[in-house]
Amino acid sequence: MSDVTRAKHGRPVHHWRRDLVELAALFTAVAVADVVADLVGHGPDGPMLLAMSALALVATAGFHTWWSRRHGHAPPTGDTGARPAAQSRRTGPTGSPESKPKSTFASGSTSTAGSTSGSGESSATPDPVAEAPTLWRMRTTVQDAPGSLAALCTALAGYQVDILSLQTHPLAEGTVDEFLLRAPGEVAASEITRAVSSAGGSGTWIERADAHDLVDAPTRVLGLATRTALDAAELPLALRQLLGRCTIRSLPATTAGKAREPESVPVEGALEDTVMRLRAPEGGVITVERAYLPFTPTEFARARALVELDARLGPRIPRSQDVLTLPEGNAITVRRADTGDLDAAREMHERCSARTLGMRYHGPVNDADRYLNHLLSPRFGRTLAVQTASGRIVGLGHLLWDGDETEVALLVEDDWQRRGIGSELLGRLVGMAVEAGCESVYAVTQASNTGMVAAMRGLDLPLDYQIEEGTLVVTARLGAAVSEGKDVADVTEFRKG
Repeated sequence: MSDVTRAKHGRPVHHWRRDLVELAALFTAVAVADVVADLVGHGPDGPMLLAMSALALVATAGFHTWWSRRHGHAPPTGDTGARPAAQSRRTGPTGSPESKPKSTFASGSTSTAGSTSGSGESSATPDPVAEAPTLWRMRTTVQDAPGSLAALCTALAGYQVDILSLQTHPLAEGTVDEFLLRAPGEVAASEITRAVSSAGGSGTWIERADAHDLVDAPTRVLGLATRTALDAAELPLALRQLLGRCTIRSLPATTAGKAREPESVPVEGALEDTVMRLRAPEGGVITVERAYLPFTPTEFARARALVELDARLGPRIPRSQDVLTLPEGNAITVRRADTGDLDAAREMHERCSARTLGMRYHGPVNDADRYLNHLLSPRFGRTLAVQTASGRIVGLGHLLWDGDETEVALLVEDDWQRRGIGSELLGRLVGMAVEAGCESVYAVTQASNTGMVAAMRGLDLPLDYQIEEGTLVVTARLGAAVSEGKDVADVTEFRKG
């Protein structure tokens, strides 16, 4: 840095040495000009010498112009600290210009944020349209060798993809890496999978993620274990959230009075590609199936640990209850029910008419009692009971896990119908489904059951109707309740049917 550009107390600093040099240069220029003037004015070849000097100056100027254009030594413009735009952009793997990428690295099963590396180059002119970033969940199988993960991260960095979290699932040969990615909105899933494939990944699977996936794996597993410990009915839901989109079926040890053979499934369970089978706590079998993605031994061990926790804790339900007053002035209590209420539920069946039981169970009335043990078991769903002040059960509502779907069913004793009990039970069951993250619930009834249809319409949710041979299936889409930010209290508000 020169003396004149440095500053002291905010003012330029001048030195006498530079002033003397400039004065000497001025005197030298005057002397040279005087000599040239004498040669031109008094010499015999003065005009020719002047013409040759002019030609030499023109040739020098032309050579300087040619040299500058050939080597690109153009004077800088604007901020001298910034590189030209042409140097701050580079060509990405697909041939499209991209900014300097970020390098992101993660290890283990902990969440890590992407960090920026490189020389700090940035684009001089920002893109006119910038799409919002997209979250992706991706799995790929890589070789268990040093540098394989680094190559994968480098390939993703070429598309400015941040790795938000990484989980490793060791296999006998290779490793399954599960990523949570944040990619620029203009980067398609096919581009990411091509980049991963070029870096050595195989069997790559990718799908959209949302903000709920930002929770790291240990926190999510601990939360699921807590929910399972508080309520036995949470086990199927916890397994579904642990393993992603999958179908879970519980096969009881006895069906219609016939004992099954649990020996077909080992005590430690069985894993077969996209299907895992586990011993249910009550002696049956839990089957988990995921057609689009094979299970890893790590996932199998997590599911088995969750089932073992449920088995050690035994049957349990939350002991909360709400006391409500019907419009007629009668006080009722709404609480969770389980197999301990089996006798009271059978007594309610005896007080119900054949028509009421037929609308509920869609079969022979004499077989109604056979379903109660299954319906009241917290292993297969949640049950709410309506109890009078005298302790008599007059209504039951069931939320049943049916594979990857959820069914709601209601039964109200004849003398207590048309008082809003059915709507109250349905609203609370739908609130439970919203809390559990269910996308929809469906009810199977008869087309002539106007009370059930009215209760479903009272939910103020989008409904789908399917009628076949007198059987009506009404499906309520719960996505609207979640997207509109409805509170569970709004869904479970008391209604008079």
